[in-house]
Amino acid sequence: MAKLYVVGTPIGNMEDVTLRGLRALREVGLVAAEDTRVSRRLLSHYDVRARLVSFNEHNQGGRIPEIVAALAEGKDVALVSDAGMPGVSDPGQALVAAAGDAGYEVVVVPGASAVTAAVAVSGIAMADGFVYVGFLPRKRGERVSMLRSLARERRALVAFESPHRLRRALGDALEALGDRRVAVCREMTKVHEEVFRGSLGEAIAYFEEPRGEFTLVIEGASDEAADGGALVDEAAEMMAELWGRGVGARDAVDEVMAATGLGRRDVYRMWVATGDEGRGDTRG
Repeated sequence: MAKLYVVGTPIGNMEDVTLRGLRALREVGLVAAEDTRVSRRLLSHYDVRARLVSFNEHNQGGRIPEIVAALAEGKDVALVSDAGMPGVSDPGQALVAAAGDAGYEVVVVPGASAVTAAVAVSGIAMADGFVYVGFLPRKRGERVSMLRSLARERRALVAFESPHRLRRALGDALEALGDRRVAVCREMTKVHEEVFRGSLGEAIAYFEEPRGEFTLVIEGASDEAADGGALVDEAAEMMAELWGRGVGARDAVDEVMAATGLGRRDVYRMWVATGDEGRGDTRG
């Protein structure tokens, strides 16, 4: 039975393709590529004469049935992206799922990855692992919201960013997360590869005119910040429950202070915020 090979390709340096990956590309009957022009350069460099078809977010709906039909004809197919592992930041997963659902074996041929390469070279502690968030949202509001939702995450954060949004993204991270350590990895494995290690504030000052492709590795929350955040969440839930029961401000504040150890000023602000959020409530 035919197989779908998910083949990792270089993220910059052509020499990072694996011997197994080249063999797979030479032996399959069809290569589904994110951008045939990009993949053709790799294949030509290694004198691989495979038939190429484009497979991307714009044509995947019509292309998936064609590729599954090729598998049905007994042709092995290789799936490649412009750089790195297919399915990480491109529509490759849709084809993998379709091939698997149709009963065909899907074989991964691992290769270079900007995510793991950046983590390895970052110097950021990984005792708790890391969270990969892909490309940060384009809109500032959505970007800040995402970062704030991860502010208490102990694991390091790994994200992709474009050069024209890099400084804004670093500024939003500084606002949402505080001035943490960051590794800004530029043009990984390429001629102008560079890794900046420092604080978010220092990174903003350093990259005055960003150029190239960037992978960010941002330090996770400290134990103190993460534990403190959990305590605040607990207090907020308690305050909302007391407010909903109609308990007065003084009694509610005293009860939350006694249960959590938080200061009166912070707890009172929480009471005010809870009241503002619940003004639509119709309790008598």
